[in-house]
Amino acid sequence: MRRRLSFFAAVVAGLALGSAALADTWQIRFTSAGQAAARAVVLKRADLGAATGWTGGAKKADLTSAPPCGTFHPKQSDLVVNGAAETLWRHSGLELDSEATVLQAPAMVRLDWQRTVVAPQVLPCLRVGFARQVPAGAKLVSVKRVAFPSVAPLTRAVRAIVDVTSGSASIPVFTDLVAIGKGRTEVTLTTTAPLAIDRSVHPAEVKLARLLASRAKA
Repeated sequence: MRRRLSFFAAVVAGLALGSAALADTWQIRFTSAGQAAARAVVLKRADLGAATGWTGGAKKADLTSAPPCGTFHPKQSDLVVNGAAETLWRHSGLELDSEATVLQAPAMVRLDWQRTVVAPQVLPCLRVGFARQVPAGAKLVSVKRVAFPSVAPLTRAVRAIVDVTSGSASIPVFTDLVAIGKGRTEVTLTTTAPLAIDRSVHPAEVKLARLLASRAKA
């Protein structure tokens, strides 16, 4: 969960609410091959179709390790990161964030998955983080696991819904956190959009998740 508690924690960039001093931080040992493999995975402008108006691009991947709640501190210091990349794209209320992290060995990905994706503390920790991050005038409705196609050997998705007040109207907005694990590569795809357009966004979200998984070669 992020700031960056790999996978899901890594996804919620704004949830930097834990104490960095308490975080068990992974080892950063970038290699040229690892960096190239991570950059090859993340979303490119060409992946988003011909529509104009997209803004964004590559940004520095966040590799800090404070969770969004103060009670969950999974071990990470035995994990070694060889590469990391991130891109963020925005278009008319839609936001797509993709991150790829290449670890030293496939076993490290599986271990990280058990600790920071399927551990029972994950959802409660995300709920705390989202609740603390919701701005004034907005209300957290739910944070729960949702069904998602198995685009890779390891796949899991969580959806948060927030009601945002605009004038006299309340607009539900969703954030989907899709975690993917394949080989030595961890991938997260975060999609944020108004809930009203979920039916049109979801097929594209699945397509992009499949694309990211197919690029995970390390």
